[in-house]
Amino acid sequence: MSYVKLFVYGTLRKHEENHYLLETGRCLAEQAWVYGELYDTGLGYPSMKASANQKVYGELYEVHLDQFKDLDELEDYIPGRKDNLYDRVEQDIHTDAGSLSGFVYISNRDDLLAKPILHGDWKLYRFMEERPADVLYFAYGSCMDDERFRLAKVDHFFQQIIGSGTLEGYSMKYLLERPDEGRGDIIEDGGLTEGILYRLPYDAVEYLFIREGFHGGLYRPVFVDIKSEGILHKNVLSFHVYNKRDELAPPDHYAAEILRGAKGRLSGEYFKKLEGKIAALRSQSPLAGQKE
Repeated sequence: MSYVKLFVYGTLRKHEENHYLLETGRCLAEQAWVYGELYDTGLGYPSMKASANQKVYGELYEVHLDQFKDLDELEDYIPGRKDNLYDRVEQDIHTDAGSLSGFVYISNRDDLLAKPILHGDWKLYRFMEERPADVLYFAYGSCMDDERFRLAKVDHFFQQIIGSGTLEGYSMKYLLERPDEGRGDIIEDGGLTEGILYRLPYDAVEYLFIREGFHGGLYRPVFVDIKSEGILHKNVLSFHVYNKRDELAPPDHYAAEILRGAKGRLSGEYFKKLEGKIAALRSQSPLAGQKE
């Protein structure tokens, strides 16, 4: 077999300093995870050890076996050597499309396990540590509308709108189950999602973390590439449901926010797609016919 799967979680990730080593590989999933515990080594890169119940987030690539010469050198790994900095092991890797087996580099030295990264994401960890003054944010659901911003008295954070944007490789679906049915999500399935691109201060991010239930395990902050007015914006903040369920119709108040925020701002074709999707899900809902 000439090609194998590799999960990366640190400096080999997209737009990180060592990603050039994977430029000839093929990205299979930007949103992938494995069971493990992630740590900041204090040396400018993370380390991971095995775990049965915690998760580490990263990306999945298909790489040629010849590429492992450079990758192994980076990770200070020599097959069969006992004192490797990292070991290359095979693990189950989970994506929005399902699970498969692949390689991951894990720590072979306890002194690399300096500081736990509790949320299991190196990019998110550095973002929260650095607290950048200027943040790009992609809204694809109810945050396209400003009604709840005004009610929460945070609408002044959301005044700088760059424009509409597109997220390639993802579809917008209603995969977060709540007591009153579904909430919006992006799923990495090869589709396309339109939304609104904002420029925010970091204080607005703190509000979004609360609104999206980040600390409660509802939505996970992710960093994606967004095209807007012919420009590709890299590492844009958005949110991705942790535990996806079967798609459910959104409640009326939530659907109204999405459609109000999208109308006249996203493409006409995409707006009709949003309307059609909501109508179709409502017709299939077990609550259909029970609403007044």
